Amino acid sequence: MTFRSNRALKVPTPARVEGAGAISVRVDRGTVTDVKLEIYEPPRSFEAFLSGRAHTDPPDITASICGICPVAYQISACSAVEDACGVGVGEPTIDLRRLLSCGEWIASHALHIYLMHAPDFLGYDGVIGFARDHPDLVERGLSLKKVGNALVELISGPTMQPTKVHIGGFARAPSGTQLRALAGGSLRRALDDAVATAEWVAGFDFPTFVHGHELLALVHPGQYPIEAGVPHTSSGLAFPAAAFPEHLPEDPTTANVLLTGDRTYITGPAARYALNADRLSPLATEMAATAALPSTYRNPYRSIAIRAVEMVYAVEEALRLIEAYEPQVPSSIEVPPRAGTGTGVAEAPRGTLFQQYTLTPDGTIASARILPPTAQNQAGIEDDVHRLVQDRLDLEDRALAHECERAIRNYDPCISCAPHVLALKVVRS
Repeated sequence: MTFRSNRALKVPTPARVEGAGAISVRVDRGTVTDVKLEIYEPPRSFEAFLSGRAHTDPPDITASICGICPVAYQISACSAVEDACGVGVGEPTIDLRRLLSCGEWIASHALHIYLMHAPDFLGYDGVIGFARDHPDLVERGLSLKKVGNALVELISGPTMQPTKVHIGGFARAPSGTQLRALAGGSLRRALDDAVATAEWVAGFDFPTFVHGHELLALVHPGQYPIEAGVPHTSSGLAFPAAAFPEHLPEDPTTANVLLTGDRTYITGPAARYALNADRLSPLATEMAATAALPSTYRNPYRSIAIRAVEMVYAVEEALRLIEAYEPQVPSSIEVPPRAGTGTGVAEAPRGTLFQQYTLTPDGTIASARILPPTAQNQAGIEDDVHRLVQDRLDLEDRALAHECERAIRNYDPCISCAPHVLALKVVRS
């Protein structure tokens, strides 16, 4: 069946993304002429909230930006302020932050894989039908998420608003006994569940789709990047994190974030894997081979498989860090204020997160800039939707809307961090 070449399609707010918003597509005479991801960006408001606050406030304030990945916001905020103040924390604090981030990765990836994305590959409209037919799989996903949350809670308090992450360290560090009890029980079992997840996802039928976006992720010597690193791109560009405003400018006409030269790029699991696959553990590498992941990843539908591989890595890394853990005394160092500008980066589950603060001599925040991963992925998502709609104009509106939602879920957009998608409106005229 052929549908009219000039059409308007509105897709209601899609399920299984975190947040709400809209996508509009215009089709003129059978050609897609415009795609807009209409996004409300809370970090803009948070930047204003942060101005005038004390230099010790960002971890608590930025944790409120996202209920799914508050740890990445807190750690990158701490790194930015510490950088501005010229203070470096010790290895025990760095390792504990990395361990905390592993917990967030496990919880976030499990949530996305089992409750948000897998139903698309198994023929379900949502998680309810999936849970009814496969309760064992959903229980496994929830168990993994629970383990990730337990690790976060043990180190930093409530998972949605951690309270123990401070500039200079932690309000209180967990005991080795507490962490090893978790490692010897549910966390050890989680490794088996993570491996089973990677093997399960590897069997999905992935649509054929190849994009040409550049990829951006942190690169960290000797480690798969989580809580620190230097920004790199797939074209070979590397730049100091402090230079991100110059290298990743925002287009004033579209609000899209592009690489210098107006180049579309994406960040997230695909980019991390493409630039850091050789830094995965042997078991995670084995799972990547099971999923037949190429070294140069270009199919966004396979992002779910990369998340599963990363979850295996995060569980293994957490076990390794716990085995070597010795509490630092004191758990935090003093960070005296001074005038300066500092930058912090982290790999949130959804991609690279940048924060930059300028402080006055007494530590008051003069300006703040936050660049979340979903805002960076906006242009890439729009491009994917543009290509998808152009190739599938034969579909009726409801089916086309479903395919667009599915394409967007590849990026696991965290709408409360950057955009609020998705009501999809396609105008055919």
